Order: sequence, then C-alpha cells, then structure tokens
Amino acid sequence: MAVATMLVLFAVTGAAPVSDAAAAGRIGGKGFSCVVGDNQPWGEAHRAGYNGVFLVEGEGLGASPFVPQYAGLNLEHYFDLGPRSPDDAVFFEPRRAPMTFTAVDARTAELRQAATPHYGVESVTRFEVTAPGRIDMTFRCTPRRAGLEGGVLGVFWASYINAPEDKSIYFPAAGSTLDAPVWVQYATQAHGRDSTVVSERDTRSFAFQGGEGTLFNNLSPLQYGVPFFYGRHGDSVLVYIFEPDALIRFSHSPSGGGPTPAKDGFNPAWDFQYLIENYEAGKEYGFRMRLVCKPWKGRADVLAEARAFLSEFQVKP
Repeated sequence: MAVATMLVLFAVTGAAPVSDAAAAGRIGGKGFSCVVGDNQPWGEAHRAGYNGVFLVEGEGLGASPFVPQYAGLNLEHYFDLGPRSPDDAVFFEPRRAPMTFTAVDARTAELRQAATPHYGVESVTRFEVTAPGRIDMTFRCTPRRAGLEGGVLGVFWASYINAPEDKSIYFPAAGSTLDAPVWVQYATQAHGRDSTVVSERDTRSFAFQGGEGTLFNNLSPLQYGVPFFYGRHGDSVLVYIFEPDALIRFSHSPSGGGPTPAKDGFNPAWDFQYLIENYEAGKEYGFRMRLVCKPWKGRADVLAEARAFLSEFQVKP
C-alpha cells in the first residue's frame, strides 16, 4: 500500500451496524505512516473490537509488526481491585463500548469514547506522527463513576506482535540509568505468570482479586529502572517510552496475540498499564508515551530514542 503525504480515510466494509463516518485513517507522511482506528472492523482482515494502531508502514521496516486482525496500542481493559467479571463486555469494556475516530490533520488522529457503561470512564486518545518512526500517544481520561473497588482505576493497553522470532521485551534493570544500563530480557513462561513488571519507584501495593486471564494482578520479581522497553520484529525494533511520573507497569504474555500465521506457535502481547490510586470522579487524568518503530540499529540507538523523549520531561535517568 503506497504511503501518502496527506491523510487518507478508509471506508468500513462488512460492518454492522455502523455510522457513515470513517472508522480508521492513515496518518503520517512520505516514508512513514500508520493506520489508526476505532472498534469497528476495517479492511479485509482487521476485526471489530480492536482499536489503536492497526498497522505501521515505513522505509526499511518490512511487514507491520502488529497482528493484522488485531492492533497495537489497543485500549483493552479497565479494572479496579474487584474480581474479573465473567462478562467479556465488562472485562473488555473499552474494546466493546462505542468509540469514534476523528482525523485531526494529516499527522494526527483521535479516538474518543463516552463514559463506558460499567466503569464509567470517558477518554480521548490522540495519536500523532511527530517524525519518521515516531508515534506519540496522549491519553486523557475522566472517571465519571465514584466507588470503584478499592478506589483504584486501572487502564490496560495491549500490542499484539505478529510472529516475532524473539517474543521477549528488554528494559533497563532497577538501578540502571541511560548512561549505564543493565539490560533485562523478559519473556513470561505462561499467560498470567509473573506477568507484570513495576518501576523501582512504584511502591504502591494493591490487593487485586483479579481472576483467570488477568495479567495486572500477577507481579514479577523484576523491576525496571528507566520507563521504557523494546522488542524486535524482524529487522525492526519497537520502543515503548513513557512519561516518568505515570509509573506505568509493563506486562507480557507469550500467547496473548493468538496463533501465528503458520499455526506453529503463538504471538506474544507486549502490554502496559496505568493505575490511578484514590481517583476522584470528574477529575481528568492521563499521560504521554512514544512508540518508536524503525529499523534496528542496536541498543545505542534505542537509548538515544529513550533519551530524546524523556528529555521533554526534564528527566535525565
């Protein structure tokens, strides 16, 4: 598919029932672009119920890293300290509740969701291609419902990676800095086992009741020292870099992305979470992050990308 210098909107086919508004659109410019969309199906492969970044294309990248039926940076769960609901419409509420796509300009798109039926979370997610290989995401949410279990609102994103040879993600260990990183290779053995890594600065303790299939309530003994991780897909790298004060938690599943195209294994999910403790109904919360998708040039280049984003917050970890 050719990369365009202006925004191209795509019609939804086979969707029922949907509005006439576009469900997805391409943002970016010559040499690098991505398709962002809401919860409606798109094209021949992409299924309903997976919002976020549908695919990424660029010079030297090869195939898009995301499973074609699913997405990356997919807003997947809201949760509190209560047990997992047996109703998937609640467990996957951000994926099931109506969401709208808006083309802001040639490089920017927004996904908006009114207050959801169960958790009552209103959200706006903005995606912007700020430079070749860089997609900046700004998330803002306003909880409209008081009284969530334990006074905690959790927000969970998933990225479903299409058949990487290495399912691992890598991050700087606790005590590391960008100038002196000690790398941790992190790949869980089974879905839901040691599945979440917290920051060395994150001293919060939550009494999750959780349940089968949840990743957020199963903590790894590992911790990270600088708020980013990366993973390899073919000859490309994906780098997820986060606003430091958000205290994002990383999660991993070896099988969350479903069977590989060859049916000889499973696609991993490279995930993250944002937790708001003692939240207030009607107050806005949020954070920024950057997804870098570019040809692999080594760890020094990954560190340079992390340093470039984190310097915007006057942080020199």
